[in-house]
Amino acid sequence: MVTPASVVNLTVHGIGPAPRPLDPDEDGTWVGTDQFERVLDAVAGRGDVVITFDDGNASDVEIALPRLVERNLTAEFFLPAGLLCQPGRLDHEGVRELLRAGMSIGSHGWAHINWRGLDDRQAKREMVEAHQVLDELTGHRVSRVAVPFGAYDRHVLRRLRQARVTRVAAAAQQPPPRPRRRLDQPGAQRRAAVAGTGEEAGRACHQADPGVRQ
Repeated sequence: MVTPASVVNLTVHGIGPAPRPLDPDEDGTWVGTDQFERVLDAVAGRGDVVITFDDGNASDVEIALPRLVERNLTAEFFLPAGLLCQPGRLDHEGVRELLRAGMSIGSHGWAHINWRGLDDRQAKREMVEAHQVLDELTGHRVSRVAVPFGAYDRHVLRRLRQARVTRVAAAAQQPPPRPRRRLDQPGAQRRAAVAGTGEEAGRACHQADPGVRQ
């Protein structure tokens, strides 16, 4: 099988009517069910598209999962461990349902906060304890991360390497930092969000040296 030179990583946050009060500006990241179905129909059967989900919203299972299964598609779901089981979010059984359907699970930290400027206690919860919860819930080591808000710097990358993270994802909202040396870990791939009209969703995502998947 030929590996595509570039990969489009489509990131979904929430689908359909929001079942909980949304944070400021969060409504701009939600999409309608019809739009989500059109996106899936457009990418079904393509080897150069990866689908990921952030935030652990209940719509991941209630709306996204059956539509993915209908089209024989798989996706990776990045979950904020500390928000599971809260109103409008996935619960533990929902996570297990994703796994049974062949979906992958990654970490979106603990409380969906900006990782820049974290103190050591906060960083441990976001980058270590969150993984421990997901490890226990999934039954295997979770080593892939999506950075909340795409907010990272060299200190965040250093802490993620120390936490033995193998792949980091970040929304394409900022240029990656320029390290003095190439970061072999974590891996790198850029992302495009499916939001609003979805016009941005077709931007190509490709491998990059800084060790961050945007």
